[in-house]
Amino acid sequence: MAGEGLAITGARTNDVELFHPAISVAGRLMFTLIFFLSGVTHFTRMDEYVALMPAAIPMRGFWVAISAAVELAGATLVATNMYPRLGGWLIAIFLVPVTITVHGVGIATAPDAQTAAIQTSFFLKGVAMTGAALLISQLGVR
Repeated sequence: MAGEGLAITGARTNDVELFHPAISVAGRLMFTLIFFLSGVTHFTRMDEYVALMPAAIPMRGFWVAISAAVELAGATLVATNMYPRLGGWLIAIFLVPVTITVHGVGIATAPDAQTAAIQTSFFLKGVAMTGAALLISQLGVR
């Protein structure tokens, strides 16, 4: 089939490309799974998510609900490959403030080194997922 299999490209990219629709589907589902699960639990365990947010943020319940809707919408658009670039933007827009306000503040206010290390890991995971979402926002998915 055209567009599938191993192709060693020449001057254009100088890279090895492996194209297969199943790989794309698996990648989209693996990337979006965390956003689907998190989006659902934002609604079913809202009090726990509100408690994670700094107390100085007003209307925390509202922001938890909005963030759940944004991450569910973004994950759906990426997973279904319907407007995946928009989905990538939605996920990035969700991740940036969450990563900073929850995990960045968590690092700064950690009561001990172990908690700071855990929050640092969560912060870096948020940065990595933001990078992936930004790539999707620019390149789409196959």
